[in-house]
Amino acid sequence: MKLFRMAAVLALVAAPAFAQDGPHINLMADGPSKTDDEKAADAAREKAYKETLKKIPDAKAANDPWGGMRADPPKQPSPKAAAATSAPKKPKAGTAAN
Repeated sequence: MKLFRMAAVLALVAAPAFAQDGPHINLMADGPSKTDDEKAADAAREKAYKETLKKIPDAKAANDPWGGMRADPPKQPSPKAAAATSAPKKPKAGTAAN
């Protein structure tokens, strides 16, 4: 019984692989080839398309899509204000200066 189950599982696993191998049949018939008029029309259409693409100007992408969402950058302190806040520091108490 155990052997039968193992064979059944192996058959189920291997079945999709066998289904992929088989006769290679093309069910789509080859369509008729294009006439000279159709080829000329396709060439003219392709040329017009390429010329139209050349007329489109290059779009310059915005470097910062969130630029409008940010506030103004913080203002830099003036040199006078920076000098007033940077007073000389006192040495810590309990240290000996030699």
